[in-house]
Amino acid sequence: MSWDCGLRYMFSVSPALQQGNKCIIRDKEDLSRLEMVQRLAKDGCRFLQNHSKSPEMTQEPRSDEAVRLCLRERGHNVLVLQRVSSEQPALTASVRGGGNVEARNRRYMVVSGTPEKILEHLLNDLTLEDDRGTTQGKESDTLMDDFLLTYPVFMSTGDLCQALLRHYCTKRHRCKEDRKEALERKQKLLHLVSQWMSLCEDFLREDEHVKLFMKTLYRYVLDDLYEHPALEKDVGELQKLYQLHRRHTVDEYSPHRKGKALFHQLSLKESGLHSRSSQREAKEVLCHVYITMDSYLIMRVHSESVVQELLQTVAERLDVPQAELVLVAITYEGGRLLLQPQDKVFSNSLQSVERLHVCRKDLCEVLNPFTDNSEVQQRTVRMLSLNTWDVAVALTDFEWTIFSSMHEQELVYFTFNRHVCSKYTMALELLLQRCNEVQLWVMTEVLLCTTLCKRIQLIKKFIKIAAHCKAQRNFNCFFAIIMGLNAAAISRLSQTWEKIPGKFKKLFSELESLTDPSLNHKAYRDSFKKMKAPKIPFLPLLLKDITFIHEGNKTFHDNLVNFEKLHMIADMARLIRQCQRDQIGNGITQKSSSEVRAYIDYLHIIDNQQTLFELSQRLEPRA
Repeated sequence: MSWDCGLRYMFSVSPALQQGNKCIIRDKEDLSRLEMVQRLAKDGCRFLQNHSKSPEMTQEPRSDEAVRLCLRERGHNVLVLQRVSSEQPALTASVRGGGNVEARNRRYMVVSGTPEKILEHLLNDLTLEDDRGTTQGKESDTLMDDFLLTYPVFMSTGDLCQALLRHYCTKRHRCKEDRKEALERKQKLLHLVSQWMSLCEDFLREDEHVKLFMKTLYRYVLDDLYEHPALEKDVGELQKLYQLHRRHTVDEYSPHRKGKALFHQLSLKESGLHSRSSQREAKEVLCHVYITMDSYLIMRVHSESVVQELLQTVAERLDVPQAELVLVAITYEGGRLLLQPQDKVFSNSLQSVERLHVCRKDLCEVLNPFTDNSEVQQRTVRMLSLNTWDVAVALTDFEWTIFSSMHEQELVYFTFNRHVCSKYTMALELLLQRCNEVQLWVMTEVLLCTTLCKRIQLIKKFIKIAAHCKAQRNFNCFFAIIMGLNAAAISRLSQTWEKIPGKFKKLFSELESLTDPSLNHKAYRDSFKKMKAPKIPFLPLLLKDITFIHEGNKTFHDNLVNFEKLHMIADMARLIRQCQRDQIGNGITQKSSSEVRAYIDYLHIIDNQQTLFELSQRLEPRA
């Protein structure tokens, strides 16, 4: 029997039963309830699309992709599901003995829907501890992870809190819910809340909606303890989360809380942004101190540093008397503010500052690194004296500190709303900037070396550092060094490259092949996939992949959330989690010498491409 009830589907019993038997549903209202559809699916009922009222036109679809369930309310689609076949495990004795194996391995994934219906389907489909290791449990966990990673795209945190409270308090519509069903519904929701807080705790700690939600939910669960004593375990879990949000501090409870500091980019456009880490963690920050209009030092300093301490570090790095230096703040309007020795570098009063410049006391540039030969020679000698493995270790340790504190949800915020949600993407943006800075650092070091023989040694050294970064599974830094050596200002130095020994040219060619963009960076993807975690991916390419998914697929179809797209986005975000994982103690960080760390902490960079190219032409003028 079929009728136009919004689904336009016929229901037939699994072929394990007698062919031709039909499951007749007489009440149209039953079809508006999502659990009816889900129960039919779990019981092995097939949904055969009815293209015509005549029975002979009804045929079984040839593939799972052809079967889609469309749930309608008030004449509008609210949820679209697609049938998928789970991977079938080896047959056990119990399965061989009976039961419909085909039906057991048939499930339905979300294609699109309204936020409320997707959440409802998630809660109905959620498995508790007894089924967590099964195929159904794994698929249910993936759906939950997809939802929690991407929900900011289609609903606010406040809306999600309200929806969760409604699901906890409201009984099932049009049917009598027994105590067992009510308990299971509440346990599923509390499990979802626990996973949400564990996954997104960094972003939710200061949210007022979440604080009120946790307080209200905690009170509701306490009230239900008498009727449902089995909730006692969930109460203990919820109490930890509730107290966590009351304290506003980081606890070891969250498995996603990284133990290292998140370094801020203070150049200083983003100095007003607050870290996701607690204040006690953010003891060190990254600071750009310009020494000319085109070049700056990247400095890792204490967040409470005063001007005098910063000047002392710059003076030591540039071998200039500290008494001759002053620190000047350049505002966005172009004004200059002379900072006093005891002023804090990162105070709230400097939020309108665009740059920090170190100048002589007459307010001119401190030096010209392009003509000051003694400073150039000193820097080159120092760089050549460093061990290449130690340099690679210091670079990797620096980037791993940032990458390990990065949250996978930063990719979602960066892709969909990077300008509004920049406070949620600080680690990601800092890693992208670091990649660009290492590339400029390589170019700066080579182009400021005026002696041919030493320039050759520098290029050989950077080739070895790139190889070591690859060996240490740091592809973000590896790509940056190779791109720096391949930049036009460096690659045009034909006289220099001719003097590079053959074995280094061969090594460079092998490393360069990994950065080959042909076949969608197949060489890099294959090599990276074979490497065990932990590892640092080349983040610009990861963002390119996500952008391709985002721009190639609509986020909404007919006012329904395109959840297929969000599943693909979540899969890309999970790559970050997989790269950060270290299950067998295969740590990525190692100890490097204090001398090397001091050098890497204070890189000298020229960030003007025209200036870099002019330096290249001075070294080897055009014929």
